[in-house]
Amino acid sequence: MIAEAGLAALWLAAALAALQIVMGALALRTDDPAIAAAVRPVAIVQGVLVAIAMAALVAVFLASDMTVKLVVENSHSAKPWMYKFAGAWGNHEGSMLLWVTILGVAGAGVALLERRIGERTLIATLAAQAAIALGFYAFLLFASNPFARLPVAAPDGLGLNPLLQDPGLAFHPPTLYLGYVGLSVAFSFAVGALVTRDVGPAFARAMRPWVLGAWIFLTLGITAGSYWAYYELGWGGWWFWDPVENASLMPWLAATALLHSVSVLATRDGLRAWTVMLAVVAFSMSMIGTFIVRSGLLTSVHAFAVDPTRGTFILVLLCLYIGGALALFGARIGTVRQGTTFEVVSREGGLVANNLLLSVILGIVMIGTFYPMVAEAFGRQLSVGPPFFNRAAGPVALVLVAVMAAGPLIRWRRDEGQAVIARLTWPIAAAAFAGATLVVFALPMNPLPFAGIALAVGLAAASVAPLWKRNLARTPLFTWGMVVAHLGIAIALAGMACDAAFTAERLVALRAGEFAKVGPYTVHFDGISPVIGENWSALEARLTATRGDDSLILRPQSRFFATPPTATNESAIATRLDGQLYTVLGQPDGTGRWQMRFWWKPFVTLIWLGGALVALGGMLSLVGRMRKRRA
Repeated sequence: MIAEAGLAALWLAAALAALQIVMGALALRTDDPAIAAAVRPVAIVQGVLVAIAMAALVAVFLASDMTVKLVVENSHSAKPWMYKFAGAWGNHEGSMLLWVTILGVAGAGVALLERRIGERTLIATLAAQAAIALGFYAFLLFASNPFARLPVAAPDGLGLNPLLQDPGLAFHPPTLYLGYVGLSVAFSFAVGALVTRDVGPAFARAMRPWVLGAWIFLTLGITAGSYWAYYELGWGGWWFWDPVENASLMPWLAATALLHSVSVLATRDGLRAWTVMLAVVAFSMSMIGTFIVRSGLLTSVHAFAVDPTRGTFILVLLCLYIGGALALFGARIGTVRQGTTFEVVSREGGLVANNLLLSVILGIVMIGTFYPMVAEAFGRQLSVGPPFFNRAAGPVALVLVAVMAAGPLIRWRRDEGQAVIARLTWPIAAAAFAGATLVVFALPMNPLPFAGIALAVGLAAASVAPLWKRNLARTPLFTWGMVVAHLGIAIALAGMACDAAFTAERLVALRAGEFAKVGPYTVHFDGISPVIGENWSALEARLTATRGDDSLILRPQSRFFATPPTATNESAIATRLDGQLYTVLGQPDGTGRWQMRFWWKPFVTLIWLGGALVALGGMLSLVGRMRKRRA
């Protein structure tokens, strides 16, 4: 009965979404206060019902109900409970239900909490949010029912993809979806403001927490997903420019631009039209990412295999939402007043340059992601990989870093160029010192990593500059957030550049008792032993790595999962302050030797430390804004 209850709750939530749209339209047309007052409760009940549906799906997975088709196809009774729990969204149907659950709950949150904008704009916003949800309800109920029963119960399930049997599955998809759905709320606010012609600072102040929250979760999701792929896939890289990786990066780039733009509108009443446009673009990127992952256009370790019919359904939704929003934008943008003007040399001017550079990078990523798909449609097989993205987006990203360093040191409205250069003296000196140090020590590297390290040091100095000569105890929390987030970008950039410039790799074949050198470490192969896990068996290598007085043991594995039958490599990674030693066990070569791959990756952990600091900066800003609002 749990599955039937979940399906019933899903149907009721869909019906309430339709009712919410109708009531919102009537309330806007008739100005009837009774209808307007009923929109909020309907949105709240819809959020409760869809949350019940998601809870029901988790329950049937935890109970290993082998009469539910989705459980049979994606679970097994012998799986650890955590993978049963996370397996509820480790598949197409479950992940889409999680998406629409967060969408419905977010709409309920707006209905419960929002008091900063006019009632008409709020009603239009809730109606737009319900329209988005209704499309996904229809997709689930008519094309991807997560509660479908089998005519006869299966003896057991087929199991979950072993690559997904990792704690990352419990964290990575929910954080990304929270980010995507936060952008849907920003999109709904933009649509609501256009419908009621109420684009102004109040609308921006209402939208800003949702944009900031979405950006925080996207940052956390991308950072965690990068590290998950890094240690799970065993190829030693943290980003491969895979189309599905790009599908999460594109919304983050748009959300970063939107976050800066909405702050200008909220505090300075500028960039009105640009903010609305970015809200539409940011949600469009999340919809495009959903289409990429679920359309069957590509094969990726990250993608869900979905038949083209369901991919077409998502494409239709994408065209309706994005096309409708762009049509509304075109029809109403003439009614949006210009807002406050500013000089080119100003904080606002720096933020506009920031947004333009982010948009250029977004365009490069989109072209590199979609061009092979378009070419394939015309019968040509093309591959666009890391060399294209690094060469095309890398230089633009470095210019963006330079603008980012200058931005917080420029005054609002209007500033003098010479004064700005004077404030940048120490950051420029720090970058020059870092570059000179690299030259003095004659460290060979390509120009991009060299510039990346130098600019990272300059950005770090510029990031803390807003705190100079200030009373730190009285510095607003959102100022601390900006400082920490920008410092996080500098640290992550330094990690990326060091990984690109200094990584050492060895591919070797060793017998027990032999050794190989990689970077500063000598790695001894002690032997192979069998290991049994909860639902897998493995051959485990014992490696002893030494560097001076530092000695450590690593145990990379070659695992075999019986359900479904899959072989995987589990890397063993040792982390030190100056980097990571990364080891992978390969296959025997038939002569008593085992193939192994070793990497020494100096300062690579700065990438994820920086990502965590960026998210922390966002959280500090969000808390600071909330405190200011209460005050």
